[in-house]
Amino acid sequence: MKIKIFSENDLKQNIYLCWCEKTKEAALIDAGCSPLDEADILAAIKEKSLTVKAILLTHGHFDHIIGLDRMKALTGAKVYCHSLEKQYLENPEVNLSCMIGKEVSVSADEFLHAGDVISFGKETLQAIHIPGHTPGSLCYYSKKAGVVFTGDTLFANAIGRTDLPLCDSELLLRSIKTKLLTLPEETVVYPGHVAATTIDKEKRLNRFLK
Repeated sequence: MKIKIFSENDLKQNIYLCWCEKTKEAALIDAGCSPLDEADILAAIKEKSLTVKAILLTHGHFDHIIGLDRMKALTGAKVYCHSLEKQYLENPEVNLSCMIGKEVSVSADEFLHAGDVISFGKETLQAIHIPGHTPGSLCYYSKKAGVVFTGDTLFANAIGRTDLPLCDSELLLRSIKTKLLTLPEETVVYPGHVAATTIDKEKRLNRFLK
């Protein structure tokens, strides 16, 4: 699996373009795109001759969906998220876009649940349900590639915020410990913001997980 990261937006939300080298089929993870991100993503798609088959949302906070309608229109890809995120996608008060003077309301084409697998070419990503930051937060894991995309659940030496509506700090910690820290230690963690880390580093060093 090839991976390219885009984060030229106000909140430095990481958008991941993942693709299969053999088939040129691709998936986009999250869509908090600024116009600059959008242009860079489209340039990469054109340069690599990619066909984006899916836009996978880790959760529905506005900084992860603000560019969704544009990216869906430009790529023709289907949008996937957990069914519990429907209220986040559709309601500006729940997804918090009203706090920045915008009203973001979008929709998904298909809903995912724990264990569901999305394929693009010869690559796959399995949905792992990690509630706590939001009720329907999903991480996407590839055992073959040794990577997991964690959205706003697990960061380098940090975890997702739990001071927002519908958050649950105890549930988030329990979910991370039982569903993410049990992955192979060498697994690379690609979070929704800031730099990548590994499961091993977070088991040893993350002060929130002690």
